[in-house]
Parts: sequence; structure tokens; C-alpha cells
Amino acid sequence: MSKASRLPANLLTALAPAGMLPRAPTGPRRRFIRFGNPPPSPPAVDNTRLSTRQHESWHPNADAWIDAVRSGSIGSRRRGTDAAVVAACAAQPGLRVLDVGCGEGWLARALAAQGAVVTGCDGSPALIAAARSLGGGTFVDATYDALVADPAVAPGPFDLIVCNFALLDAELGPLLRALRRRCAPNGRLVVQTVHPVAAAGESGYVDGWREERFAAFGPAFREPMPWYYRTFATWWRTLADGEWRVATLVEPRDADGAVLSLMLECVPMT
Repeated sequence: MSKASRLPANLLTALAPAGMLPRAPTGPRRRFIRFGNPPPSPPAVDNTRLSTRQHESWHPNADAWIDAVRSGSIGSRRRGTDAAVVAACAAQPGLRVLDVGCGEGWLARALAAQGAVVTGCDGSPALIAAARSLGGGTFVDATYDALVADPAVAPGPFDLIVCNFALLDAELGPLLRALRRRCAPNGRLVVQTVHPVAAAGESGYVDGWREERFAAFGPAFREPMPWYYRTFATWWRTLADGEWRVATLVEPRDADGAVLSLMLECVPMT
């Protein structure tokens, strides 16, 4: 028998409120771990400034881009991304297509050759001029902001809207909703983008701005281009916010089995 249990009952009663006797635990024990001071908050990111830099980078880089595309000097495109997006579009005669961020027009020409009726839009006057020079569709000199603000710009409706490595901003919701309004009732959206795992690089698998310096493309590119990296989950949330549902996911690969990109086929939310 313990010493405490041999004490008179009245003494036990007197000691207990003073905290002199051990008390049985009344719930699970809690453990507290100290990790030190919390890290400082990262500096705020100016999405507007980086987005503007991205759009403006196409002005000095337009000629170099046109040459890179038309000379076939971009390895990933030769190995399969061009063929993959053409296959995903599944063009047929009379299909009404909007090629968003059409660049110098190569995809519009490929789909037109299969009978599609293509409208291409891009915010670079030099790229639109290059696209018009080879034909294959109607090409509209319009920024993404213009598509959002003015329903009369490339009004549609379109059976297919394709964004081939063309969704590079941090904020895509307004543009995606503007494209949703231009989509025919049974239409679809095809997005090809960098593969989140393959493109994570040193910055890791975390959303954020990256910078393309075009080092693999030669010295003709004069201006680095900021672009926004997204994880798989963020792509799903971004598309849902833009009123699109992912129906099919494809990971195009080259002849050796290496993953080249991410292809998302989407349908409008109802």
C-alpha cells in the first residue's frame, strides 16, 4: 500500500486541491515538438509583371521562333509532340477549330490539310503575319486579354479549341471561361503542355514561375521567357475553375519510351 493511501481521508482531501498528489491522466497525452522559429514568408510574386514580360518576350523572339519551327530544329517536336497534338485533335472535314496561341500557324495548316476550318489567334503581330503568309486558316491578331474582354473576337462557336503549349500564365481562369463560351455544345478542348514530372527540374514539383532561356535553340533567341509551371493537381483545379472537366489524359512518348508532354482532353462543365 502506498504512503498516500495510508494517510487519513481528510488529509488526502486537503492535499489534492493543492496539487500535492499525483492525478490520473484524464485524456491522451499530448506531445509538443519545437521546430524553432517559422521560416520567413516568401516574397510576394507579381504575376502581372511576369505575365507582361512573357507576352513581350515574343516580340524580339518571333523571328527566331519562326525559324526554329519551320526548320524542324526543336527536338521534342520531331520526336513526337507535333504528331501527338495532331492526333488528339482528330480533325475531319468541316470541323470548326480555334487554335489558341497559334504562333506561326503550323498546327492550323496541319488541321486544315485534314479538312478542318481553322481560326488561329495570337498576340504577336509578327507571328500572325508569318501564319497568314502560308495560309491554312483565318488568323486573328489578338491577345488573350482581348479574347476575355471582347466576345466578338474569334466568336465561334467552335467544335474544337486547342492550346498547344500555349497556356503559360499563372492566371488562366478568365481565359478558360472565355474559351468555354466559344465552345459548341458538344465541343472539346485539347491542351498540350509540359509534363509536370519531366519538367519539374531543380525547382521541384511545386507550382511557380520558371524561366525559359531557349539555350537548346541556339543564340538567335534574344529574350528569356517567364512561364508558369503547374503540378497535375493544379492543372485539374485550373481547368475546373475555367469550367472544363478533364475527360482523357495522355502522356505522349518518343520511340525510346521517354515522356514528352502531357495531353489533356477536356469537355465543358454543365
